[in-house]
Amino acid sequence: MLKKKSKIYISGHNGLVGSAILRRLKLQGYKNLLTISKKKLDLTNEKKVFNFIKKNKPEFVINAAAKVGGILDNNSKPAEYIYTNLSIQQNIIHASFKNNVKNLIFLGSSCIYPRDAKQPIKEEYLLSGKLEKTNEPYAIAKIAGIKMCESYNLQYGTNYKCLMPCNLYGPNDNYDLKTSHFFAALISKIHQAKIKNKKKILLWGTGEPKRELMHVDDLADACIFFLEKKTNHPLINIGSGREMKIIEYAKFVMKKIGFDGKIVLDKSKPDGTPRKIIDCKIARAYGWEAKITLDSGFDLTYSIYCKNKKK
Repeated sequence: MLKKKSKIYISGHNGLVGSAILRRLKLQGYKNLLTISKKKLDLTNEKKVFNFIKKNKPEFVINAAAKVGGILDNNSKPAEYIYTNLSIQQNIIHASFKNNVKNLIFLGSSCIYPRDAKQPIKEEYLLSGKLEKTNEPYAIAKIAGIKMCESYNLQYGTNYKCLMPCNLYGPNDNYDLKTSHFFAALISKIHQAKIKNKKKILLWGTGEPKRELMHVDDLADACIFFLEKKTNHPLINIGSGREMKIIEYAKFVMKKIGFDGKIVLDKSKPDGTPRKIIDCKIARAYGWEAKITLDSGFDLTYSIYCKNKKK
């Protein structure tokens, strides 16, 4: 049973998702929280991960550690994406099982679904078609993690759940234009353009692909909500139900920041998946739904971004 004194291990606690989960757990009064930096524990090292779990004996595990990035980084480092993610997740999942951890949350992404899946995307569409080429190695690694959790549940009776969020944003995001996801890249690009008094910003692709966006604190809330809950669904979509075109997000950020320059589209660059909104009926049926609006979520995120820039 999940209690305020339960020992919970959060891997990847310095990242966008892991840090949000850690904040939320602390806010809700959980005090026995286990974290370790990647400098001290290499999650791709099977023996070290096993020994860490064995020594510390967590009752619950949330795996938020992963190698993530945007189209550019995925395209340029496919081998790193598939190797690193496969290694991290198999080490954490297997070490958890071997050390009698019954409850585990495995986090992935909506990019696990087929590129041309029917919209909104239901969990049952997994493996029903071809993946988007620009992030195929990452997606395949995450699909392997889902199947690993499913297999352990079937064979060993564990309660390992896989939560698949839509695109995320929020405090502690990665704003490096070479490795960031689309929304963080928009914030960084448009902020810099305003500061430097530029007349235009350059966006990759046509600007037409649609993306669902959710504040990371909503995902953190979902992780805690589902951590102990026994479900009949090992795979559960976690989304906001709100989508816009990339170019509409750009205009939204421009208006919020106060940048009135021109948008230039580089149509020689890839668009990625044309549309990606997930069906969250299963999550809602269990009693969970996203609460943070894009307006309020952006204001909080941007204020923290500006504070960090000043530092």
